[in-house]
Amino acid sequence: MSTTSPTAAGRAYAQLRSEILEGALPPGAPLLEVEQSERLGVSRTPVREALRRLIAESLVEPSGKRGLVVTQIAEHDVRSLFELRACLEAQAAQLAAARGKSAVFASFEDQFAQWYDHFRGATVSDEHVGDYFALIHRFDDAISAATDNSFLVDTMENLRTHIGRVRRMARHSQDRLEASASEHSLIARAISRGDAALAVHATHVHLHNGFEHFRQSWRPPERDATEGHRPPRAMETPR
Repeated sequence: MSTTSPTAAGRAYAQLRSEILEGALPPGAPLLEVEQSERLGVSRTPVREALRRLIAESLVEPSGKRGLVVTQIAEHDVRSLFELRACLEAQAAQLAAARGKSAVFASFEDQFAQWYDHFRGATVSDEHVGDYFALIHRFDDAISAATDNSFLVDTMENLRTHIGRVRRMARHSQDRLEASASEHSLIARAISRGDAALAVHATHVHLHNGFEHFRQSWRPPERDATEGHRPPRAMETPR
């Protein structure tokens, strides 16, 4: 009897994807079916299915004799991601300004303004950064919902997957966090007031500044540094 089940395949996929996005499995880390099967506590078939899904998302790629590995991210990739992001997110902000609920984005404006004040007056901890990025995630979701365009949303979700990996490779700067909060507050204000032109402009400014920060602070990992790397043993329930 086959041990394959949607639950087993889904658990393997969720665990591996989470480890890739959070950096526990860094770029270049090898993903051998047998090893991952033993580590995740499932048979090889659901691991194989999980890896196929990750290949489709461009999170895993073939690498000669090493088999499958976590995809590398080069500076050229970062630039390409931000170029596409500028197109998609500007369009999303424009649609949100035309279709979104003013009160929802007025609330986000206030929350980002509060974070701006916090970043100016307090030492930033990792917990603060996590909470701030959680707010950005909710803001992104609100913009996606406001666009009322499922095709645009699906494309942006795939893009944000890779942007999240890049974000974790950049060093956090309190100055950049402060500026980011101010930029997000302006985007939210423009959307809440239905000012599509300002929403587009503010989005472009934010993404330009974000790319410049990543370009200056990001250090890609050594290609061979991940040889033999092993993430912590998986828990029964993936995060």
